[in-house]
Amino acid sequence: MKKNVLAVLFTAVGMVLSAQTKEFSKEALEDIFLTTDGQDITFSEVLEANKGKTLFIDVWASWCKDCLESIPKLAELDTKYEDVTFVFLSLDRSVEGWERGREKHRLDYGQHYFIKAGWKGSPFCKSIDLDWIPRYLVVNPEGKIELFKAIETNDTQLINTLNHTTK
Repeated sequence: MKKNVLAVLFTAVGMVLSAQTKEFSKEALEDIFLTTDGQDITFSEVLEANKGKTLFIDVWASWCKDCLESIPKLAELDTKYEDVTFVFLSLDRSVEGWERGREKHRLDYGQHYFIKAGWKGSPFCKSIDLDWIPRYLVVNPEGKIELFKAIETNDTQLINTLNHTTK
């Protein structure tokens, strides 16, 4: 009985915390990424360029086994949710590794950026309390976070959020 009560309590607390996270921090918005063209871009500029669109953000790396295993399902989601823009934020250890990973795993859809400061140094990663990759977020057309954390492509809350934001 105590275990059930604790499970319900932790679930409720988690839901409340995720519901409170509706906007990215100023520091996260100012984080500088690298485009596939080698240009610097802030996370704020990425959001601004996609204003009015639902975004599926995937924080990943080509060395991450779980990330690589999720790629086929991500391709399915990209096909299913045509109105959703997929944004891939790479935590590869080098730009070269990021480029090789995109090519090797045929990530030829969506928008791709390299997180220059890395996992530990990135204000974006710190602001989302990144503790695991892959990490998925869903951002609504107004730029507000609809889903703060999912780590599996078949996560019920992730699918429900995509269905809700694309109606």
